[in-house]
Amino acid sequence: MPRQLCIHGHFYQPPREDPWMGEIFPEDSAAPSLNWNQRITRESYAPLAWARRIDSEGCIADIMNCYEWISFNAGPTLLAWMERNEPTTYRRILEADGISSARWGHGNAMAQAYHHTILPLASAQDKKLEIAWARADFRTRFGREPEGMWLAECAADIPTLEELASQGIRFTILSPHQASFVADKGDDDWQAVHGGAIDISIPYDIELPSGKTIAVFFYNGPISQAVAFERLLQDGEAFWQKLNHAAGTGLLTVCTDGETYGHHFTFGEMALAYTLGQAISGRDNTRLTNYATYLAQNPPTRKVRIHEPSSWSCAHGVERWKSNCGCTDGGHPTWNQEWRGPLREALDLMKRAVDMHTEKTGKTLFKNTETALAAYGDILSNGTTREAFSDAYFLPALSAAEQRKAWQLLAMQEQSLAAYASCAWFFDEISRIEPINGMTYALRAMEILKATGGPEIEKEFAAVLEKAQSNKPEEGNGRTIFEQQVLPRRETKASIILQAMLRLWAEKRLPCPNIKNTVQWPNITVTILPTDAAGGSLSGEARMRWFNEPDSPPVLWEWTPPKAGAINESCITLQGTDNFSQTFRYADLPRNKRQAIAMRAMEVANIQRLDAYEEDAANAVALFEPWVEAQHDQPLGHNWKANAPALAVAYMKHPNLTDNQRRQIAKYLTDCGLLICGGREIITNWLTMRLLRFIESAASSGTKDAEQQLERAASIVERARTLLPHPDLWAAQNRLWEIGFRTPAARKFAKAISFRV
Repeated sequence: MPRQLCIHGHFYQPPREDPWMGEIFPEDSAAPSLNWNQRITRESYAPLAWARRIDSEGCIADIMNCYEWISFNAGPTLLAWMERNEPTTYRRILEADGISSARWGHGNAMAQAYHHTILPLASAQDKKLEIAWARADFRTRFGREPEGMWLAECAADIPTLEELASQGIRFTILSPHQASFVADKGDDDWQAVHGGAIDISIPYDIELPSGKTIAVFFYNGPISQAVAFERLLQDGEAFWQKLNHAAGTGLLTVCTDGETYGHHFTFGEMALAYTLGQAISGRDNTRLTNYATYLAQNPPTRKVRIHEPSSWSCAHGVERWKSNCGCTDGGHPTWNQEWRGPLREALDLMKRAVDMHTEKTGKTLFKNTETALAAYGDILSNGTTREAFSDAYFLPALSAAEQRKAWQLLAMQEQSLAAYASCAWFFDEISRIEPINGMTYALRAMEILKATGGPEIEKEFAAVLEKAQSNKPEEGNGRTIFEQQVLPRRETKASIILQAMLRLWAEKRLPCPNIKNTVQWPNITVTILPTDAAGGSLSGEARMRWFNEPDSPPVLWEWTPPKAGAINESCITLQGTDNFSQTFRYADLPRNKRQAIAMRAMEVANIQRLDAYEEDAANAVALFEPWVEAQHDQPLGHNWKANAPALAVAYMKHPNLTDNQRRQIAKYLTDCGLLICGGREIITNWLTMRLLRFIESAASSGTKDAEQQLERAASIVERARTLLPHPDLWAAQNRLWEIGFRTPAARKFAKAISFRV
């Protein structure tokens, strides 16, 4: 009988989006990427979707979508970001679940508690919402109900498991150290479990007070630890041997963070792909499976009780998320975490006020507040329309103002729950980005609370935070962090309209008077209508529409645009009724939002440069005269150096260079320092763009045209390699693998970009 192997990846990033705009603004520590979601996607999530299997000569023998063969859960907030920003990887993840469902009858994907909240510390209502919203998100994305759900940090207690079972979740995964007693089903001869010494090769039932049961799998702790922390992924064969020696009858399951493969250990996805390939081939009589499939084939014959509350990453239950229990990442052994208690106390103060206001006000807006809240997950995941939702859950005949308030209450609840993402407490310092993000979501919730007629509680919130002392003397305490790093993030009408104008300016699309233009973020759309331009300023009106809310009344504005070298002086002034006036300057924006404007301006400038290089490339080669004896530079060589990228583009595009021209241009481009100060990135970006264009053209062309396109692509790659010995061909390789390479030209191109042909 084959041995069964299930490798599980936990794919999660905390919510990072600005709660007003719905966009992740630049995060310095993730540089050169824009933010940590982007960086880890490029280092782990995308490589797992396109994992290379390399032959002995270093050529690509195969590309594997690892998601087709591993069990995985992906956080709803991560998938929502990925859908907007990394659609190709997102598509591969969804496809993988469909393929595994067809193969085994049960898909690889599991759901995950929506905001990665520590559910044993959540109220009964919040447990229900985190699970219901996760199920709704899963249905929308994967087209089926989830069978299993990953609990944040494997944190569990009986009320949490009871809520999972009541919502139709069949199983979850825990650490073996969370087991306390085991017995055969139908027998009450309970045997104590010491130090995680439990048979992990079988699933267990947990009997619940309601009479329901939920199944639980326990992962192999030592191997999971070795994968995550002991560099087991340096060698795919060593990984396989480790698994093979541990496997016996029944199921062997290994669980790690998905970031382990690539982000923590470079090329870890290749070690995983190798290991999966061994199991797919049936080596050592081992077969891959997933939890739902194994559970269907092997219903539990034993039952288990767990330590409660308990988790995988805290030896003290769930104290890591509320007290100074001593559990940290170990980065600063002398620091304390006394701040954890006041942070949770402050958030709990906010949440009680939000819940009381929702209960009181919701009676005048919803048919049933609890039902509407539970169903709001369909809105968050775009699983239903705004109109269908309001028809189903709002009281009939609400005015526009009342409908606006109803949507605001729902958004307030979502923001308040986002504040509880587990990462806010996981590490060792309150001034880290994770606690700051948690406080930011709380601020937005308190802002909506006040705007919808609830109490103003910011002062009480800050007073509780004052008890949270930072380990860094310069940071002060939670109150100073809140006031200096969180409050400046708050948006106003003026700050939002200023950012809209600066985006238009950065993108070089400022509208003329009486011409509308729109700037859109995930949470808000701003429509700009200039009406007058005089004296170096621009004036007009703006309309703002928040996610799921009707348009706001128009706002009159006057904008002072940036002047050369003096962008800090750019400001917006709003005018309203009753002599209302509000001014906001570029310098008043928080750092990450100023960076977003700067990066957009640089991005547009680089696109224009690439376009200019493309135009200049046509003449660059013809104008480059071969050198004569004793010549070592071009006349007025500084001008040639300034336009070296155009010459490089021409060199790669031009198919008819003589050997002498090719040799001299390549030497010149290398000697002039083209590959320093961004030249490599310029060439790589152009090459990627051009190759993808060739591949798409070939995919949609007739046979003869396709062959010509791919012939040209192969010759460009050959020339590019003389400038860049190891060009980044990752995106082109992925796309060619998808469309295949069966024709002679396609095989030639495939060989040029490192495939084994």
